[in-house]
Amino acid sequence: MNIRDLDLNLLRLFDAVWRTRSVSLAAQQLGMSQPAASQGLSRLRAVLGDALFERSGAGVRPTPRADRLAQAVQLALGTIEDALNASQVFDPQRSTRVVRVHLSDIGEARFLPELVLALQRHAPGMRLEAMPLPHEKIGPALDNGQLDLAMGFLPEVNDTLKQPLMSDRYVVLMRQGHPVARRWVQLQKSRAAPDAAQALLAELEFAAVRTHSDTLRILDLMHWQHRLRLTVSHFLSLPGIVRSSDLAVLMPRNFAQGFAEAGALALIEPDLPLRDFTVSMHWSARFDKDPGLQWLRGTVSRLFSTIEVKP
Repeated sequence: MNIRDLDLNLLRLFDAVWRTRSVSLAAQQLGMSQPAASQGLSRLRAVLGDALFERSGAGVRPTPRADRLAQAVQLALGTIEDALNASQVFDPQRSTRVVRVHLSDIGEARFLPELVLALQRHAPGMRLEAMPLPHEKIGPALDNGQLDLAMGFLPEVNDTLKQPLMSDRYVVLMRQGHPVARRWVQLQKSRAAPDAAQALLAELEFAAVRTHSDTLRILDLMHWQHRLRLTVSHFLSLPGIVRSSDLAVLMPRNFAQGFAEAGALALIEPDLPLRDFTVSMHWSARFDKDPGLQWLRGTVSRLFSTIEVKP
């Protein structure tokens, strides 16, 4: 085989199919029709003398040779992309780029107001799309360009570059005047034994978000799972429910404070397992030097970072 027989676009197609495990998804990402992608893949198979991908369920799986080629192809494409990007000058005032960011519903409420305002001021032509994905899909989506950035507490997301943004902790939010809230204040003033505090907390009944595994894990570790009375799909529905009932909810402090300050809600900060966590932004090493995404990450860091980044 001679490298002159290879078309760079075929390597981009190979990379997209390898990453997505789907010819149709690869075609969609590359802006081509599925028949054209299938024809291109047939050409590459003929040149390399290997099937490269075999049908598997609803998608495809790579052959051993495709797996061996994948890293070299990604490295080569990344080198070319870096060289091309090095000569680019990104002008946010003139950009019409669409950027896609993973955020949970609570992340949207926390980050989007300030981020949208910054884009309106400094990059008025850019478009932002919030794309919540299951945590196991975030890394591959960053790597294949489906996502540009992911923000949140994402311990399951590996093999990405990341920057810590802020430290946070889980607190318990309940209505003002809740019997436990009143007695909690009294306990703290009297410096009661930890057992008394745990016994008081065990009287609470809880609401939780079904997709937020960390809060459910805390309830389990505290042996409070039998006191879970309501499970919902989104965090944003909980403050209204808590305000009008005796249910309590575990919620990140940075978010819960705003509800408590608005009135009718109180928060307490007990010593809980898994209480402390760090919110970070994640991105793919493949797009680390993209000028537009460097600008976006810098903007996010300036807006939200409260953790000093070590050089």
